[in-house]
Amino acid sequence: MTYVKRYKLKNGLTVLLTPQKETKAVTVLVLVGVGSRYESDKIAGISHFLEHMMFKGTQKRPTTLDLSKELDQVGAEYNAFTSEDRTGYWIKINSEHLELALDMLSDMLSNSKLEEKEIRREKGTILEEINMYEDDPRRYSGILLGETIFKGNSLGRDIAGSKQTVRATNRAKMLRYKNEHYTAKNMVISVAGNLKEKVTQELIDKYFGTGFKNKDLIKFDKFKSTQTEPQINLKYKDSAQAHLAFGFLGPGLKSKDLKTAQLLSIILGDSMSSRLFINIRERHGLCYYIFCRPDLYQDIGSLDIHAGLDKKRIYKAVELILKELRKIKTEGVTNEELKKAQEFFKGKLILNLEDSHDIAAWYGGQQLLIGKTKTPQEKIKEIMSVKKDDVDHLAKKIFQTKKINLALIGPFKDKNKFEELLKI
Repeated sequence: MTYVKRYKLKNGLTVLLTPQKETKAVTVLVLVGVGSRYESDKIAGISHFLEHMMFKGTQKRPTTLDLSKELDQVGAEYNAFTSEDRTGYWIKINSEHLELALDMLSDMLSNSKLEEKEIRREKGTILEEINMYEDDPRRYSGILLGETIFKGNSLGRDIAGSKQTVRATNRAKMLRYKNEHYTAKNMVISVAGNLKEKVTQELIDKYFGTGFKNKDLIKFDKFKSTQTEPQINLKYKDSAQAHLAFGFLGPGLKSKDLKTAQLLSIILGDSMSSRLFINIRERHGLCYYIFCRPDLYQDIGSLDIHAGLDKKRIYKAVELILKELRKIKTEGVTNEELKKAQEFFKGKLILNLEDSHDIAAWYGGQQLLIGKTKTPQEKIKEIMSVKKDDVDHLAKKIFQTKKINLALIGPFKDKNKFEELLKI
């Protein structure tokens, strides 16, 4: 079983240490419990914008080049990300340079200058990023699906915000937002890899023990669904292929049904032997890609199906996808399918946790969003405990006609034909 040491600094910041003897690398991941779902409509995208600005220079390292040059000269890997419920900054580095990684991340998070001239310059980069998403129908269909499922809630907004809110962002708004959310109680440091516990603890205390305020957490607005009929979101695009996304509300990260939903998605469409892949792609040749994955947040989630389809046979494809959902809802799954899905999950999890970065993210994400951690072995045991009846019951609960959400990008304007098909 993987050994994890968990403790808190005096300022309330949570630390996780996961030693790995089999590697020479170490990853430092700092997670902040803030993302797009914490934003109001007027400042949509500010979490993502702030993440970008952390790489634009500090008092100690005044420019982007100063930051990158120091890490590049030791061959480090580094990046950041923003999601609906978290923002993460990480450095993977030769363990000999652990102090540099901690110094760098502490400096960025505490002392970034957030200069107005750099904010104005970065607006152009983010606006082009939004354009890039809109030009990528495979990705943009997911954004449209989120708008459809979580309509009226911040979960339904694009993480990058809108062009209008990005243009309206300024230093004052950014500083206020950072001071509200980048606090010790709202942060987790997860360090995994070749580390010496005592030395690592001393370095973390040196660089993160001060400089981060100890303030109460700010809560997000929970989503409450009022959906009573299928929802359709069409985006016209004169494209060669149609990109479709179905979504159904499902369990979140804290739900007892999470493990069952993960297995249900595998059986439906998370492998090349899944029901959707075999029936929609292999037997009928209607798509290039099709998959089913859970989209998970603390309090809620969704089970989403994405496909790139032959636009000339779009209605046939929709019929067949819904037929598969109807079949799994009414007939359930087989014991053989369940066993294969459990082994698939086990194998993927083991492969996905081969790297110090993945280990740091595994434990850090759980601690930040759930408040406790499970080892991979504990998660596998939990997955193996799921029964056929559990999967059958959840399929009936999730796949209901009134709960269908459809987002579609392609040369289609008329919803009527799709409305006629949306029955499970």
